Parts: sequence; C-alpha cells; structure tokens
Amino acid sequence: MANKGKYYMTTAITYTSGKPHIGNTYEIILADAIARYKRAEGYDVYFQTGTDEHGQKIQEKAEAAGISPKEYVDQVAGEVKRIWDMVNASYDSFVRTTDEDHEKCVKKIFKKLYDQGDIYKGSYEGLYCTPCESFWTESQLVDGKCPDCGREVKPAKEEAYFFRMSKYADRLIDYINTHPDFIQPVSRKNEMMNNFLLPGLQDLCVSRTSFSWGIPVDFDPKHVVYVWLDALTNYITKIGYDPDGSSDLFKKNWPADLHLIGKDIVRFHTIYWPIFLMALDLPLPKQVFGHPWLLQGGDKMSKSKGNVIYADDMVDLFGVDATRYFVLHEMPYENDGVITWDLIIERYNSDLANVLGNLVNRTISMSNKYFDGIVKATGATADVDADLKAVVTGTKDKVEAKMDKLRVADAISEVFVLFRRCNKYIDETEPWVLAKDEAKQDRLAEVLYNLTESITIGASLLHSFLPETAEKIVAQLNTSLRDYETLDQFGLYVSGTKVTEKPQILFARLDPKEIMPKVEEIQAKQKAEYEAEQKKIGGGEAAEDEAVIDIEAKDEITFEDFEKMQFQVGEIISCEAVPKSKKLLCSQVKIGSTTKQIVSGIRKDYSPEEMVGKKVMVLVNLKPAKLAGVLSEGMLLCAEDENGELSLMTPEKPMPSGAEIC
Repeated sequence: MANKGKYYMTTAITYTSGKPHIGNTYEIILADAIARYKRAEGYDVYFQTGTDEHGQKIQEKAEAAGISPKEYVDQVAGEVKRIWDMVNASYDSFVRTTDEDHEKCVKKIFKKLYDQGDIYKGSYEGLYCTPCESFWTESQLVDGKCPDCGREVKPAKEEAYFFRMSKYADRLIDYINTHPDFIQPVSRKNEMMNNFLLPGLQDLCVSRTSFSWGIPVDFDPKHVVYVWLDALTNYITKIGYDPDGSSDLFKKNWPADLHLIGKDIVRFHTIYWPIFLMALDLPLPKQVFGHPWLLQGGDKMSKSKGNVIYADDMVDLFGVDATRYFVLHEMPYENDGVITWDLIIERYNSDLANVLGNLVNRTISMSNKYFDGIVKATGATADVDADLKAVVTGTKDKVEAKMDKLRVADAISEVFVLFRRCNKYIDETEPWVLAKDEAKQDRLAEVLYNLTESITIGASLLHSFLPETAEKIVAQLNTSLRDYETLDQFGLYVSGTKVTEKPQILFARLDPKEIMPKVEEIQAKQKAEYEAEQKKIGGGEAAEDEAVIDIEAKDEITFEDFEKMQFQVGEIISCEAVPKSKKLLCSQVKIGSTTKQIVSGIRKDYSPEEMVGKKVMVLVNLKPAKLAGVLSEGMLLCAEDENGELSLMTPEKPMPSGAEIC
C-alpha cells in the first residue's frame, strides 16, 4: 500500500475533575475510528489524547478529598486512561499536563511570548466576589451584588499577565476567510466570526495568583500559567516542540491535520490557539472539527437521579463494540445525539444482532450444512448477483466520501447498507431451496461464495469502527482483513477455503426484561453513592422527610404589575459557559420565531450540553443587561432548595416554543 504521508490528529485533553461519562468517552471513540480509517487508507497516523490536570477546581476537589492535587489527578488520569483503553482507543501518545516535559516547555513558551511583548503584566481591578473569585464592574452588578451568586462584593485587585489577542485578530480573520475548511462544521465558523472575532477581541488573562495548582511562571513564581496557555500547548509540547530547537517528531507531524473537540470549546481552539501559534511563528492546524454532544435522553445527567451512563457500564452489559457502534452510529454530524438504555437495547437487537450477527451466522452455518464448510466459486452466476456485487464493491467509495468529510455516522451506515443487501440476497436466492435440487449445487456454492466474499469486504470496511467484531468475522471465515485498496474488487476470497465448523454468535439478541433490572441496579448504586457523599459532606444523617423552605415575603404586587411580565416557553438551541465566570451559562433560547440570548447563574447545576434541547420557562420582557460582559435578554425560571441547588422550571406536558405561560 502506498504511503499517503503523515496524519497528526488529537482529541481535546480531558479535564480531570471526575470520571468521564459516555458523552465524554464518545470523543475518544470517534477519534479512534478516524485514526484507524486513516491508517487503513495508508496514512502514517500519530494520534494523541490525554488529560488536562491543572486549575482551581482541581485544587478545591483535592482539598475536599484530603489529598494533594497531584494525588488527585493521578487517580482521575488513571481512570480516564483505563476507560480509553477499555474502548480500544489506538492512541500513540497519552499526554498529561503534569508531565515534566510539558511543564518545562510551557514555561519556555510563556517566557518567549513575554520577551517579544505579546504577554504583559497588568491586573484585574474592580468589585470582587470572594465566593465566586470573580471581578465585576459596577454595571455588571445586579442590585449592587454579584450577578452570579447574589452576595456582597468589595473593591479588590489581582495582579495577572495578559496576552495581546487584538494584535493578531485581523490576521486570524483573514486566515479563516481564506481557509474554508479550517473550522468545521461551517456553522461553528459562522458562530466564531460573528460572535467573537468581528465584534473585537479583548486581551486574555494567562496567569493567576489566587490559587497555586498550576505551572509556575519562571520569572514571577507567585503566578501560575492559567488554563488555555497550559492546556492548548500540549498539542505541540508532547510531540517535541521547543522554542530552543524542536524534535524530529515535531518537524514531521506539525501542523496537526485534525483537532477533534467538543463544540463547547471551539472558541478556544479556533481563536486562542491559532493566535498563540501565530505569536510563536508556527503554522496553524489544518482543521478543527467541533463535534456535537451525546445527550442523556434530553434529561440532565445526575448521580442523584442515577441516570449517568458510563462507558464501563455499557461495556459490561453490551460489550466494547456494541458500545462503540451506538455512539458512532447515533451521533449526527452537526446536531446532538441522544442516548437512553432503551435505545441502546433497540439498536443492539435491530442492527448488530439481526442485520450483522444473523447474516454471518447464517452464511457460515449454510456453508457447513451444504458443503462441509468449503466455500467454492463455481462461476454459476445469475442476474441477481450483479446488483449484490455492485453494492458491495461500491461501498468503499461511499465510505471514503463520508469519512473525508468526517461524517462518521454516515460512513458506518454505508457499511450496514452492504450487510442489509447481503441479507436481501439470501432472501432472493433462497439457498435452502437450491439445496433440494441436485442440479443446482454449483449455483448454491456460488451464492455462498458471493455471501462470504461480501461479508469479508464488509468486515474489512467495518474494522475502523468495530475492530474486535471485524477480526472475529474474518477469523470465522478463515481469511484476513482485506487491504483497503482492494475493497472495490470482488472475488479475492480464496476458493476452496474452509470456514469454521461452529460459528460464534457475534451479538446474541437481548431481552429488555433481563437487561433493565441490571440497569436499575446501576442506577440504585449511583443514588446510594450520591447519598453517601451528601451524608459525608453534611456530617450527619440525611433527613427522613422532604425539607420545606420558608423565605422572606416580598411586598405584594397588583394584578397590573403582574400583567407587565411576559412569560413564555423557550427551547434552548445552544449553550456555552461564560469565560469570565464560574457560575454563568450563556444560552441561545428559541421563543416562537425569535431567538434570545440569556445568561443564567446555573453553571454549578447544569453543564452546557445538558441545557441543549430543554424546554424552559422564560421571563421574556426583562430589560437587557450585561452579566460578566455578556448581554442577557431575559431570565430562565428556576427553583432553589435549601442547599442552593437549582432546578430549571420546565413545562409538565410537551409545549411548543413560544407558548404563553399564564
């Protein structure tokens, strides 16, 4: 096979704040499918993943656990790596931002950027909220208090280093305009240009002094390098970049061919990262792909509800390749996918057991029953063979076209079109009928040969997505995975080969009545763990009865006052964290035919991916105000319990976007 050259690809590095759920794990499976496919095509692939291990949240979690931050991240990074290995991720490098070589290089990069004037020393100054560790301007306050938590603020100042983002903004805008494939999908590009670049970039804080768990700034050690200048640079530090002289591995692989990331961090990878690279005088990555999210049935994942889905639980119940198949197949190219236990079982039975597993089992069983396992080409063709062969040999180009655009779900669907065509071919040719006619034994043999050859080609195309299953299939056919370049050629299976005598059932049908009790056990365990954690935090027994809350009564209002307020049902179509706040989320909310941007202090209770798709109750005609520098055009209604946990108010029954709340 011809060498098509290098292909350097990365995932985002996973933040070590806790065990990754299936939505996080989706990214590594998606990346692995792309990496395996590129290797099959003939590329020299270098695939990097890893963990992001610094920051205030890590320091706080370690303190709560009574261990050092390094001990904490060692545990979580080990768990991340275990899960990545469990799902058969074929990465070449697993980076940790606590690795000595990474930390050493980050210090050099910071110093280089400082020496050339791209980083300068300044300070945050304003009204400071101690619980939120955030600075605010007078105009950002709500009733004179912190817009995130509602607490008192005091004048304060924190020294910090800043990066001159505006210096490179025009150059980046020009690059994006002249490189249409740089940001994919295109909708992500439009969002970056219209919401961030064209309105103008503010300088970026790249150091902090209010916590210590980070990479110290060499020449000013009370500062630690802050977030993105530490995390993003892993893509170059771990392949050998060094301001004083880079390695051969770096020279071979940079620029990256693909950064595969979640859509919530597109801004950092398509604005901050390219600007850092421009300042370092390095080429920009060829493509940044912001994939959508995998959502838990439209509901918030919560241990208290017991509805968090983890990859290891899926693997225990369904196996590695069934887990890989579901997340790859169910994730659209641009829109979010949905995962539920019921949907997993349905997809397992319909696609894996019925379409693929049954096809392989029937074909091998018939070869053994009619010809003692010998698969032989006889040349006894019929008109129906031509269409089968056309579908099978045409699948390679269809898969290639989809994979070239990173439409992985569509690519795997094309492979299953091949398998479905094989099942239809069995119905068309009726081998069991041919077997009863002595004069048609050559035709029967040809039919089984065609099926065996088709399955071999299909398994070879499937290997990038379901590697274990593909290898099991060709092993039972007593052959090997076909070279990629030959997958549009029919008839290469060696005539006279003997298949296995006892075919292995690849995917046995599942009975939901047997699976769901196991799911309930998983959910019950999650709830028990959550209650134990809450009891530990509270230091005592949980209350037997549901708590009631009394709050101070506000002044009465008239009906006329109430009539001034306009409440409607809104649908959250996108959501992201507000960069300058630990508490705020910024949601785009569709209300009837209009869309409003609403900033809410609910980040501790909801992640951005959990928000998307929710129907919520909105105060529509609230006067617009800026929170943490971001315009908010309304308010989402929430309830708050005695622990400060928030719950979005949602309609009890399905309601259309824009429905009036009265």
